[in-house]
Amino acid sequence: MSAQITQGFRLSPQQKRLWSLQQYNSAYFAQCALLLEGKLKPEVLKAALEKVIIRHGILRTTFHCLPEMTIPVMDVKNSSIFSWDNIDLSHCEPKEISSKIAKLFQAAASLNLDFDQGTLLHISLLTLSIKKHILLISLPSICADTWTLKNLVTEISNSYSAYLQGERISEEVVQYLQFSEWQNQLLTDEDAKAAKQYWHEQLSPIASLKLPFESQPSQPFKFEINYCRLDISPDVTAKIVNLAQKYDTSTAVILLACWQTLIWRLTGQPDIVIGMASDRRDYEELYSLLGLVATWLPIKSHLTPDIRFQEVVELANQTIEASAEWQDYFVPEPIENHEKLAFPIGFEFEQLPEKLVAGDLSFSLEQYYSCIEQFKVKLTCTQREHSLSTEFYYDVNYFTADTIERITRQFQILLTSVTANPEEKISQLEILSFSDRQQLLVEFNQTHIDNPQYKCIHQLFEEQVQKTPNKIAVVFEDQQLTYAQLNRKANQLAHYLQQRGVKPEVLVGLCTERSLLMIIGLLGIIKAGGAYLPLDPTLPKEGFASRLQDLEIPLILTQQRLVDNLPTDVAQIVCLDTDWDIIADHKDENPISEITAQNLVYVLFTSGSTGKPKGVAIEHQQLLNYLHGITQRLDLSSTTNFATVSTLAADLGNTGIFAALCTGGCLHILSIECATDSAILAKYCRTHPIDCLKIVPSHLATLLASAPSDSILPRQQLILGGEAASWQLIEQIRQQAPSSLIFNHYGPTEATVGVTTFAVGNQQISTQTVPLGRPLANTQIYLLDKQLQPVPIGVPGELYIGGTGLARGYLNRSDLTAEKFIPNPFAEMGSRLYKTGDIARYLADGNIEFIGRVDQQVKIRGFRVELGEIESVLCQHPQVQQAVVSVREDNSNKSLIAYVVSKQTQTLNVSELQRFLREKLPEYMMPSTFIMLKALPLTSNGKINRNALPESNGDRPELAANYEPPQTEVEQSIANIWQQILHIEKVGIHDNFFDIGGHSLLLVQAHAKLREIFLSNISVINLFEYPTINSLAKYLTQKQTEVVSFEESTQRAQSRTESRQSRAQYR
Repeated sequence: MSAQITQGFRLSPQQKRLWSLQQYNSAYFAQCALLLEGKLKPEVLKAALEKVIIRHGILRTTFHCLPEMTIPVMDVKNSSIFSWDNIDLSHCEPKEISSKIAKLFQAAASLNLDFDQGTLLHISLLTLSIKKHILLISLPSICADTWTLKNLVTEISNSYSAYLQGERISEEVVQYLQFSEWQNQLLTDEDAKAAKQYWHEQLSPIASLKLPFESQPSQPFKFEINYCRLDISPDVTAKIVNLAQKYDTSTAVILLACWQTLIWRLTGQPDIVIGMASDRRDYEELYSLLGLVATWLPIKSHLTPDIRFQEVVELANQTIEASAEWQDYFVPEPIENHEKLAFPIGFEFEQLPEKLVAGDLSFSLEQYYSCIEQFKVKLTCTQREHSLSTEFYYDVNYFTADTIERITRQFQILLTSVTANPEEKISQLEILSFSDRQQLLVEFNQTHIDNPQYKCIHQLFEEQVQKTPNKIAVVFEDQQLTYAQLNRKANQLAHYLQQRGVKPEVLVGLCTERSLLMIIGLLGIIKAGGAYLPLDPTLPKEGFASRLQDLEIPLILTQQRLVDNLPTDVAQIVCLDTDWDIIADHKDENPISEITAQNLVYVLFTSGSTGKPKGVAIEHQQLLNYLHGITQRLDLSSTTNFATVSTLAADLGNTGIFAALCTGGCLHILSIECATDSAILAKYCRTHPIDCLKIVPSHLATLLASAPSDSILPRQQLILGGEAASWQLIEQIRQQAPSSLIFNHYGPTEATVGVTTFAVGNQQISTQTVPLGRPLANTQIYLLDKQLQPVPIGVPGELYIGGTGLARGYLNRSDLTAEKFIPNPFAEMGSRLYKTGDIARYLADGNIEFIGRVDQQVKIRGFRVELGEIESVLCQHPQVQQAVVSVREDNSNKSLIAYVVSKQTQTLNVSELQRFLREKLPEYMMPSTFIMLKALPLTSNGKINRNALPESNGDRPELAANYEPPQTEVEQSIANIWQQILHIEKVGIHDNFFDIGGHSLLLVQAHAKLREIFLSNISVINLFEYPTINSLAKYLTQKQTEVVSFEESTQRAQSRTESRQSRAQYR
């Protein structure tokens, strides 16, 4: 295409890009306010302006599209066309004048421009007084950049002076049309290819930056700008200038380095690209050119905690110099949509020109604005003589004013810190003010409450026995005990245990199914002065052995039917059921022991990354502090009926157990069948209304998905804990139980059950998951960076816990205790912090939001799982060369995937690996899917690339059992359900549900769907008993009298579904 065509001239590359941006909105404009001081002759000023417009063709240019073209051409008009307004503000008060000028400035920016035929240049003359005026100039950015605005000051001043003196100004200047043609030719010359390669390297894919409290706008949206202004103090300004001289650089580079440092501190991303405005006027011929010449250049930096600020300055200098060589060849890619901006973060620096004088009138650039690129946030720094100001422009679709004001304060603190300590590491520079630091460390942790710490937990129970001896204390199915009865049985066991040598600091194993014996055993052990060690009866034999091999444990309390699975060589076995006659011969009065609040109350095992579980040692004083804190926060003392649905081997249930027994409540121990079958649970709730229930969110979501119309939710308090809770689940709960209070409860075992709570109300909170809330009594929460410094509000940091609730440590693991329980740098000597490994951030209101993990630990159905432990056990298999385990989340259901590389001479099937793992690991640590690989994917530096691990393709795994397809209608119905739930394409009738990706919660889902189709009174327990399609189909067929034809049952299921939906609609 030639430079000139019949109807116009082609746009420059910069104009083409801006034209594409303008299609979304009209935010791209340039405007300035010139302060005119002295004796003004308005008619001379207007004539001078006309002369400037005639002299520069870009000021009288319009843009129109030719037929079948989307990019317009420039049409330079012969005469000057501009809009002129006279506005008299001389009668206004000074404050009113400032306000009116600001409004006029904003109004000029929101003009609807007709690029084809209309006037693009708008000028207003504001009269403030006889000797003070403001000339407001506004035009679209496709015609001007900031340099153009500064040139206009000179052009207008010179033209005004020439008119006064009757002089003529030469019209021989470089026109924008010439620049445009040169730019278009430049992009096709011999250096263009090398330039393209350079910019491709600078823009190589890096992680997208997300600043604190950055919103994700709904599509489409209008680019809408606001700003926050910060004037830098003269003292700091002088120090910045001196620092620039010291480092032989410019003020602009010092400020850019500060901006890079702050973005790094706020995002934690080492690789950062900031769009830096470049005027691109390096050639003398372009100095006086008017028009869009400027562009943003990508300035890339790689920052690490150990790098010093001086090094950031040096790197910025080098990058800017390298970019300058190729700047004339850079044009960002056109923006197709709002999802990926070329420059989410921008930086501009401008040195304003000195005041110019023409006759009795002075001209100075008082205010300016230019927008040539879309951004999320942009820092604009303006230097005027000895003053320095900053403006933080932001898109209101991404940020609120509060967020930007916070970033502004942090930048101000950083400038002060940099100028005081320019040799400091960037990770050590201050970005928090004293008041912000005080808020994070002190105000958010004002949790001190004086609670009696001298008592032990069983003594609180004994006091409650005195108050309400005849009140029902505990219920299991059709069995129940009053407080007095429970106390007598626990006392008999305690005396028996004392006789067997149990005393303070002695561990006693407790391995029982859910029953009254579980609570009797627990209370009996601690009444004897010992500490209970809960052991999950579903553990494989090797799982028991690995937990007990390094412990001195004289006794294990259990039930007769569980004995065969327990190791008999590490402790003596006492069966609470068959040995009870012996136990009952002992006294039933409260025993006396030397136990104090500093002694152990229990030890709980949690997953260990080395393949070996670790025992967390909790003392009475820590459990007592938790009990007081959670009872007061949730007002549990007035609650009557508590339910526990979890294993004693995890501390999730301790909230309900101890809150019930120490406040006079009734504890309902729900059987596994009741806790996993929503129909049975609903029936139980009708008979025994539950006031308070604590449950894992994924467990509750599974129950709600198959719940009958009767609510399974508690009447008063629902406590969610053990894993992150989704807002979708909250909405389901609200629909079914609008009057029930919902609490999210967070805390690791090492800090005794829980440390924070969040009361879910009608708050408008835009978090991914339900917040963790605020700390309980006598608990401190610190969100720290890798240097153990507090992170600002909104910035992710590792969550550390301090306070009375911290565990003694890990039993017989002093090295691990020292690693995880560190000295508290913010409290008195001897205080400790527990390093959780959880990543979280503070919300603006002081609540905490969970973000993720720093390591490979995950939560599976409320259980803490170290992926490294599973990997370690897998690698113990003689045929396994390497193994990696990852987690997959599908519709809030988390499952484990194992990637296995076998030894070259060996062939492995999934059944063999599953059998091997089941002998060593609990059910919740079993991978749902096994994927065999020839080799694990590696990164460039030789580490395992977890992001490159393949997803499951839905194929049936390689099992020991041969594939045999479903034959009967019943088998096919079951197979359809399994395929749907397990996301696999085919299932054999001899495949074990748990071998092809199933786990307990998925079994509950399968049970609900089976119940929809088959009218048989099948329970979840039956599904555990018949884990293959063949065995389950036979079981169902044997109950033929209870089963109708598949077609009829399907119709009934559909009828029931429609009926339930209808009821829900009008509820």
